[in-house]
Amino acid sequence: MKSVQLLLIHLAFTNTITLVTKGITRTISIFVLINLMDTAGCKILIYLSRVARGLSISTTSLLTVVQAVTISPRTSRWRWMEPRSAWHILPLLLFFWVLNSLISMNLPFYIKHISSLNTSNISKNNNYSKCYFESGNRIIRWIFIVLMVLRDAVFQGVMGWASGYMVFLLHKHHQQVLYLQTSKLLYRTPPEMKAAQSVLLLMLCFLFFYWADCFISLYLTSSLGTDSIANGLHEFLTIGHAIVSPFLQIHRDGHFATCWFAQ
Repeated sequence: MKSVQLLLIHLAFTNTITLVTKGITRTISIFVLINLMDTAGCKILIYLSRVARGLSISTTSLLTVVQAVTISPRTSRWRWMEPRSAWHILPLLLFFWVLNSLISMNLPFYIKHISSLNTSNISKNNNYSKCYFESGNRIIRWIFIVLMVLRDAVFQGVMGWASGYMVFLLHKHHQQVLYLQTSKLLYRTPPEMKAAQSVLLLMLCFLFFYWADCFISLYLTSSLGTDSIANGLHEFLTIGHAIVSPFLQIHRDGHFATCWFAQ
């Protein structure tokens, strides 16, 4: 297995966690089965959804870096960072799990089920019909918020550097191909360039849903969550990347289509 394949599998796994903990849970609530969930269930669902969100941005960032290093020239100073096999990626994925689990470790202490709270103690609905955040220590809460923002800023910065480097390599390759006289070579895109373009699209897809979710969240906070249309849009944006990115990858990668027709 190649390192990029392992990263795509891990990204698909984190997207599945997001869909199960956010999207499917809302569907189950229609059938009132969510009422059977107690405080422990609320803690597990919301904690997993937050960890999956961090894993998504971490994995997407690492995927962008690995692809940028892979298509870089052999004489590039970044070439030493190329993983020799998928086994070299596993320690980084384990580190991502530990990092995101620690950054979200404060959540279980403030999540309660509605049955264990008085209405006067409810501070904010978390879009789960029976799970609520209970106000806690403000200093500790801001410490974890700063850590989460710092994590997102670092990974998005790395993602931006790797994507910019890939755009530079793609443009340089295109300029070199223009000098070729053979028309067959002129319009032939190497597989590594197609893979790089796919990773760039995945990254742009993630950034779109990430920042759109942030802006809608700020709007709902300022409006106290009274806008029903914005609430519905926010629920879609939280799971939008997990829904759209697999179809984007299938559309860009001909190997998936080949396997489908072979089956």
